[in-house]
Amino acid sequence: MKQKEIITPAKSALMLSIAALVLTVYVWFFLHAESQISIAILLVAAILVVILSRRFGVTLQVEQSAARRPGLSRWLAVGSGLALIAAFYNSHFVLLMLCGVLLYSTACLGLTVQFGYSGVANFAGAAFFGIGSYATAVLATHTAIPHVLVILISGVSAAVIGSLLILPVLRTRGHYAALVTIAFGILFKTFIEVNDVLGGPQGLQVPGLNLFGFSLNDGFSLFGLEISFYVPYALLSLAMFAGVYALVNALERSWVGLSMDVVRTDETAASTFGLHIVRWKVIAFTMGNFFAGIAGGLYGMIIAFVAPNNFTFGDSLLMLSIVILGGLGNIAGLIPAAMIVLILPEKLQFIQEYRFLLYAALVIVILLFRPQGLLPRKTRIFFARKGS
Repeated sequence: MKQKEIITPAKSALMLSIAALVLTVYVWFFLHAESQISIAILLVAAILVVILSRRFGVTLQVEQSAARRPGLSRWLAVGSGLALIAAFYNSHFVLLMLCGVLLYSTACLGLTVQFGYSGVANFAGAAFFGIGSYATAVLATHTAIPHVLVILISGVSAAVIGSLLILPVLRTRGHYAALVTIAFGILFKTFIEVNDVLGGPQGLQVPGLNLFGFSLNDGFSLFGLEISFYVPYALLSLAMFAGVYALVNALERSWVGLSMDVVRTDETAASTFGLHIVRWKVIAFTMGNFFAGIAGGLYGMIIAFVAPNNFTFGDSLLMLSIVILGGLGNIAGLIPAAMIVLILPEKLQFIQEYRFLLYAALVIVILLFRPQGLLPRKTRIFFARKGS
């Protein structure tokens, strides 16, 4: 019988570093590719590598290494993000796509807290994302509040407005709770379309972010190189995602996350053991909407314009696609899922007009053939390992 190979800390670090380097280089090639043939070759190569890695156990070893060194995994992920931003320092479109991936993933962290941890249905993620964007547009235009605080207030606005849904969501379950949030998303879009104060169907312009007296829209030069003004936005998006990720990861590992898991799994058993069902659902719903609000606030400043058509039910479906594809309850799968859902249609030009059909089909296929997603959530470990 073959003895199971022991992965030492040094080997774990080496494997994680190689995996991060390979993924970063692959993403660089994919983002840099222009022709449809080269994109198709890269996609086929990725599929073959995934199949062979699973066949020879490489994927399992990388997963074990990541579980053994979670701190190193997170730092390598941040380093990969910084490397990609630096590599595309003068490419406006690529940097804008990276900002979109990071901010949508931040909003999906909020959906993960709601769906994946506490079992609260929310099919209006785009609406709360839009509340953050519109709040930022109004506050940044008509007040002298520092823009960093404006983004935080936008998150609070999304959480406060979302509190209007707490009672109907708590009084319903399953499909009915989902219908409540769908109705809210439709009402939000209709409200901003008919409200002339908020620009109506034409939308609103959003001022660029001013950070400590420095306007991020001005752009700058570094060592004689012209740096895209999207670079600071991409760095802020990465910092926001990393901060929210760390917070949600700590939440999952704490007794708060444990309580939410019990509530999601069996409300009757949770109530029997003295857990306050309403309290944990309210906390999850409010926290998730806050994360969506701050991500929407920064996103509004990046695109410099918000309109009702940016926050439709189709956009909520897009967010759900990311959460389900990445692995419900597994926050590590959000970035790769977001890149597939957001960047792939942009690179494959012939499916751009059918992207919402693609998202719907993607959700159906995942639920039928791989309901656990790309990176399934691991079984909860109640006793933390020593070291990182």
